[in-house]
Amino acid sequence: MNVKNTDITQFDCFEFSQSETLEFIRFLQKKAEVIAPHKKGEVSFVYKPVEQAQDVVLDYPRTIQPLKKFFLPPQEALIKFDRRKHSFEKEAVVPKERIFFAIHSYEMQSIKCLDYSFNRDNPESQYLTRREKSLFIGISFTPDEYHFSKSVGIEIEQTDGFCLFFEPHGDGHWVFIINQDGERLMQEFGGGKAVQDNVQIDEKDFNNKIKLHFNRLPQVFDYVYNSPVWEKVAKKCVGCGTCNLLCPTCYCFDVRDEVELDMVQGERYRFWDGCMLNEFAEVAGGENFRDKFSQRTRHRLYRKFKYITELSGELHCVGCGRCTKYCPANISIVQIINDLIDDYATQQKKQLI
Repeated sequence: MNVKNTDITQFDCFEFSQSETLEFIRFLQKKAEVIAPHKKGEVSFVYKPVEQAQDVVLDYPRTIQPLKKFFLPPQEALIKFDRRKHSFEKEAVVPKERIFFAIHSYEMQSIKCLDYSFNRDNPESQYLTRREKSLFIGISFTPDEYHFSKSVGIEIEQTDGFCLFFEPHGDGHWVFIINQDGERLMQEFGGGKAVQDNVQIDEKDFNNKIKLHFNRLPQVFDYVYNSPVWEKVAKKCVGCGTCNLLCPTCYCFDVRDEVELDMVQGERYRFWDGCMLNEFAEVAGGENFRDKFSQRTRHRLYRKFKYITELSGELHCVGCGRCTKYCPANISIVQIINDLIDDYATQQKKQLI
């Protein structure tokens, strides 16, 4: 697995005051639709289109739903059909210029994971069309008790995929120009003060950590398919599917046809689905290939740390912590992995005896 360059101090840097950051958001609004984090309720945050620059939240832990909802909506119409005419019409998806502002590095890497998945074999046109004409502007964050992105190889200041990157500094921000799109935006904006001195960024600590280096995790999963850890987790799991539906790299869906009362016209829809839900692996006759919580949990983690990784060379868990924070049974994905690592270590010791 590749380690991305995370030294943002190599890039040209400008300093923005708090007011200049707001002016920059307003500048972006004149160029395209701007999607950014907003507060929802007392303690939650969501990505949504910006109406007022002052409503954008720059210091936030994570949003409830991931950024993928703008490229793979929770529900979308695919076709309209007429059974009498034996005809159908595909729903048109038009590329739209959008700027995603104040995005965390793990969120950006989740989009890169989806890019890989939807470009393989038969490319997924709906997703790829929505993905066109999108620019991403990153921002630093302070890890909370659920973040573990560094344990899966994603640094806080990882710039891959961004055109600009914001780092809090005093009452304002340092703004690093990552690529030509970022340089163009800064030139057109015309604000900020060029920073001539060497920039020093303090390292932020993660409290939530996986015991082994991320490069070794696929090897662990070679040995733990029959681990007792899966049954241990299953005793707590309620099978609600929250971990699937809030995961930024999960992309499974169900397709349903809804016919009008005249039984002639109807629409075909696509809905988010997940392997932790009871009906996901169910087939005709009621047979279910993964009817136990332990089997579903194992499949979910193998998808993140083994199956797709063997094809892409990248882990497909980005360490956002959503699955743990929003789990009603308080199941921690980091704890599962660390328990599997302990089981793996025990197995290795037995082989040496």
